[in-house]
Amino acid sequence: MNNEQLLLTVKELPAELITPKKFKPYGQLITASPDGKLYDNNDAQLELNNGIPRFYIMRLEHKGRKFTKITRHNLCTQCLGALEGKDWYIAVAPPNSQKEPNINKMAAFHIPGNCFIKLEVGTWHAGPYFDHETVEFYNLELSDTNVVDHFTHNFATHQKLEFEIIDPV
Repeated sequence: MNNEQLLLTVKELPAELITPKKFKPYGQLITASPDGKLYDNNDAQLELNNGIPRFYIMRLEHKGRKFTKITRHNLCTQCLGALEGKDWYIAVAPPNSQKEPNINKMAAFHIPGNCFIKLEVGTWHAGPYFDHETVEFYNLELSDTNVVDHFTHNFATHQKLEFEIIDPV
């Protein structure tokens, strides 16, 4: 542990079970629909026209539920979902035109493994986090999102904060 970590205040973020209404300020919750259903507003409303879409599977290792950094993408929406039905967590703050997220509007969500989320363009996000050893996630973004459209705010540096996603009591 370095000196910077010793001086951080830990702020707990209780994770709510995700619902379409609760997640609306940050994006969309997408759940299963019957085969043959016509496209409508319940389907992921994607913005991927600023580059080449990239759909891939990323394998993440368990790293706890604490974070000091949060990121946003201003050029595209992003979709995330866990494979194998594994549940997971994400912390989010609504899109804004500022260089940092609005801490007062941050929320954490517990996401079951039978759905996925679509983050609105500019939604601040930290995660995915989970309690499993590893989880494979599918990720839909642009091919160069993590190179040219990756804006990160460091709470440790700017506010001396570390967040921890917790299960509500």
